[in-house]
Amino acid sequence: MRILIAEDDAKLLKSLVHVFESNKFVTDGVSNGEDAYDYAVTGEYDGLVLDIMMPKMSGIDVLKKLRAEGISTPAIFLTARTEIDQRIEGLDAGADDYLPKPFAVGELLARVRAMLRRKENYTPDLLKYNDVELNRSTYQIAYGGKSAALSGREFQITERFMQNPGIIISTEQLITHIWGWETDVDTSVVWVHISNIRKKLDTVGAPVEIRFVRGAGYIMEAKK
Repeated sequence: MRILIAEDDAKLLKSLVHVFESNKFVTDGVSNGEDAYDYAVTGEYDGLVLDIMMPKMSGIDVLKKLRAEGISTPAIFLTARTEIDQRIEGLDAGADDYLPKPFAVGELLARVRAMLRRKENYTPDLLKYNDVELNRSTYQIAYGGKSAALSGREFQITERFMQNPGIIISTEQLITHIWGWETDVDTSVVWVHISNIRKKLDTVGAPVEIRFVRGAGYIMEAKK
């Protein structure tokens, strides 16, 4: 799952990014409304966590603009303003939930998970492809009673493939989705992670493989 966090308090933003990444979310963080819009309008995110009061564009204006352009990514507002009219304004703008500051991190994570479960195209905690299961709660890949634990990046890459079986995903797309647009991660890092995932698929005897397609990228498909 990929989350965008928009928060103008630098310390809080850094903390939230760390919390979500520690809970296996692919996370991007921005500190103003214009950047939040530019990132979110790509449609690459599963959920948005938006502060209402931000420089350049408020969170409410960001969401109104996104909704006007057909971006239906679920969103939760964070704000220090707890008045009823502000809650109504945020919800009317298209938000799915509203959490006033200060808040408990555990509650934010729970609300985001609940928000994602309400998505029209929500993928359950257990992803399946050709009888291979990816458990999004335990971060394990399993088949035929055998299982193998995945690291954070291995899990995120495997999740991407299992959400798009039979579709070629370029190395650049993987880097952008997993590490973000501004990363300096080398393509060799992707290869190493995929190599490790392949070994774990073999360990459990999975009847699927991640195949390299020259000049295009990688594809997860059933073994022939």
